[in-house]
Amino acid sequence: MSRTTTARPYRPPRPLGGRRRAHRNQERQRVLKAGAFLAPALLVIGGFVFVPAAIALWTSFTDASGFGEAEWVGLGNYVDALTDATELRALLNTVLYALLYAPPVIAVGLGAALLLNRTDIPFRSFFRTAIFMPFVISMAVASLAWNFLLDPNLGLLPHWLAGVGIRLGDVFADPSLALPAVAAVAVWKNFGYFMVIFLAGLQGVPAQLYEAARIDGAGAWRRFVAVTLPGLQGTMTFIVIFAMIGAFQAFDQIYIMTQGGPDHATETIVYRIYIEGFRDFKLGFASALSYILLVITLILGLIQLRIGAKQERDLG
Repeated sequence: MSRTTTARPYRPPRPLGGRRRAHRNQERQRVLKAGAFLAPALLVIGGFVFVPAAIALWTSFTDASGFGEAEWVGLGNYVDALTDATELRALLNTVLYALLYAPPVIAVGLGAALLLNRTDIPFRSFFRTAIFMPFVISMAVASLAWNFLLDPNLGLLPHWLAGVGIRLGDVFADPSLALPAVAAVAVWKNFGYFMVIFLAGLQGVPAQLYEAARIDGAGAWRRFVAVTLPGLQGTMTFIVIFAMIGAFQAFDQIYIMTQGGPDHATETIVYRIYIEGFRDFKLGFASALSYILLVITLILGLIQLRIGAKQERDLG
């Protein structure tokens, strides 16, 4: 039995111009759909981030105080901020705090991650959770707790140290110890977060590289330098930037534990922004300090990104 086939009607190809118009229409529809989905988030970000940032930038060029009409002062606030001894000391304290906080929190977080990444450690999940828990609580609560722990009269830590012959004294009243003590509290609270990030990064380091290094006779330290650190390059870049930004934004623990004292020894830029803006009502000057802080953190972030990209190219 023969099977008959029906010939399909001939359809001439669509002109090239028509195909281009159809493609442009499809692209336009995709853009419109994407814009519709992004519009609510963009409105929120614009209303609560970009608009206040633009207002703060304008305010930084005025003598606004929240009362009366603001007058334009140009770069006067910036000049005053960069020449005033109190603000320069706050900038120096911020840099010192960053040096006291960022390297230790990264080193302790990495050490904890390397230890708890081992499969022969019992109760790994419990220790990971316990170390991460301080990061969950607010800095205000952690600062209050450490205030009690370090109290020279009622604190447990001075009492325990006195039992072994160490007189701790009032660390928050000592200009040479107050800033390191505040930084130590921040390290204790946050290193668990960095540990989790390092643990995630360690999962991306191929186990074959460790096996090859062992076969070549590399010890633990050599494997760490030649395999682990290069494998964590991207993770390390993120963590360094995050730690530095966090250090330059320190405020809660300083406000609760020392209130900038003793003798301005723990005043940072963010604390000075609070003092100038909300206590002395120098909103223009406080806005100028905010943008100086923004520029500093932006420069540090770009430098670290450039260094990280260069190291990745060298490794590649």
